[in-house]
Amino acid sequence: MRLLVVEDDADLARQLTERLSAEGYAVDRAGDGEEGQFLGETEPYDAVVLDLGLPKVDGLSVLRAWRAAGVATPVIILTARGTWSEKVQGIDAGADDYLAKPFNMEELLARVRALIRRTKGHASPEIACGPVVLDTRTGRVTVDGRPVDLTAHEHRVLSYLMHRKGQVVSRTELTEHIYAQDFDRDSNTIEVFVGRLRRKLGVDVIRTVRGLGYRMEEA
Repeated sequence: MRLLVVEDDADLARQLTERLSAEGYAVDRAGDGEEGQFLGETEPYDAVVLDLGLPKVDGLSVLRAWRAAGVATPVIILTARGTWSEKVQGIDAGADDYLAKPFNMEELLARVRALIRRTKGHASPEIACGPVVLDTRTGRVTVDGRPVDLTAHEHRVLSYLMHRKGQVVSRTELTEHIYAQDFDRDSNTIEVFVGRLRRKLGVDVIRTVRGLGYRMEEA
């Protein structure tokens, strides 16, 4: 899953980026509202963490611009004061969730996971496809209860396919969602990751849809 962090506090932005990356996300970062608005409108993200008190363009204006442009990416807003009026303004502008600073990093991670699950249509923290189970809380993948050891990129590919279970996902879409903006992307490596996943999982749940991409479905 690919995230965007829009935060002008350099230390907090670094902490967020490092922790989210450690949790397996591909993370892009913007230090002001102008850059954040541009990235949100031009890049495909699975969720955005958006500070409201931004230079150049404030967070509420960025959010309103995204929604006016039809950008439906789920957004968690960070409020400095935590006042009820600021929260209401954020929700009314199109935010899906909020956190008041200072916040606990574990709570932010839990909210990000829940937000992505809900927007992909999954109510439970565990997503299953036949014997394959992904626990979104821990990132643990099992087949018939047996843990499967995956690399970071293999895990991102599987996680994205699991969240989109039953839907056809193109190689281009996978490439856009497993790599951060500054990463040297190569859509040909998707085939390599899928091949490795099939061998490691040992069950036929990743189907190739000729000319279109891949679909996760029960064998």
